[in-house]
Amino acid sequence: MEIGQLYRSVRDRFRAAGLETPELDAKLLVSAALEISLSALVLQEHDRAGDAAIALAEGHALKRLGGVPVGRILGERDFYGRRFLLNDATLEPRPDTETLIEAVLGRCDPDEALLFCDIGTGTGAIAVTLLAELPASRTIAVDLSVDALHCAYRNADLHGVADRLLPVCADYTAALRPAQDDLSRESLDWVVSNPPYIRSSVLGELSREVIQHDPLLALDGGDDGLEAYRIIVADAAHLLRKDGHIALEIGFDQAADLKKQLRHHGFGAIEIIRDLSGNDRVVLARKL
Repeated sequence: MEIGQLYRSVRDRFRAAGLETPELDAKLLVSAALEISLSALVLQEHDRAGDAAIALAEGHALKRLGGVPVGRILGERDFYGRRFLLNDATLEPRPDTETLIEAVLGRCDPDEALLFCDIGTGTGAIAVTLLAELPASRTIAVDLSVDALHCAYRNADLHGVADRLLPVCADYTAALRPAQDDLSRESLDWVVSNPPYIRSSVLGELSREVIQHDPLLALDGGDDGLEAYRIIVADAAHLLRKDGHIALEIGFDQAADLKKQLRHHGFGAIEIIRDLSGNDRVVLARKL
């Protein structure tokens, strides 16, 4: 079978099944099975595909048709132009979170030595991306899951920033509160987070791909979806230096509640940034 035929066979089955992005899914899975680039699918479409690669592509296709996301099949996901490894303890980094990255980078001097704290780091997508883009900075990557922290550290190593990432296993910033060294109170320049923000009552309404393959710990935001924010904002008010910043990814309907919390804890210069779909996606604020 030619490479082009294999791709079109997988694509057509994905189309027939009503998958949201059949062409992209087929390209990613077939190219991974063949160990070639996406562009090579076109440039080499008349080349013969090996039997082992065909079998692997067919296996990938069956998993995708069974509801397994592409990232879970491949064990990795692209984010901000970089490859991030996944495991069962981590969410797949999503394009919406790139809005947070852009917002933070737009307010940072790449030559300045900044200290970040990424709460609920997961794959380390936020932490590692910021370190890669801000070569003088360091990041404390906090997660309650040891397995997630292992994944974050692997990704930091993959992108050459592991020496500037400090993994900390803790419930939010509990491990940082009593610190007396260079991670002491009021030493942070930035607190960043994409916390769980989905209301417990609507978790069952999420797509099968999300609810069956993403960790519940990273999704459930409590009864009102704001449980994590209350803790993070209160802790950030103590851990950030004066004029330090906080950047949080939010749900589309949570901006007003977050503004109230931030003002209550002494933050000002509050900004709400929308994603490419026009939804409120990131809240930014400065500690006064």
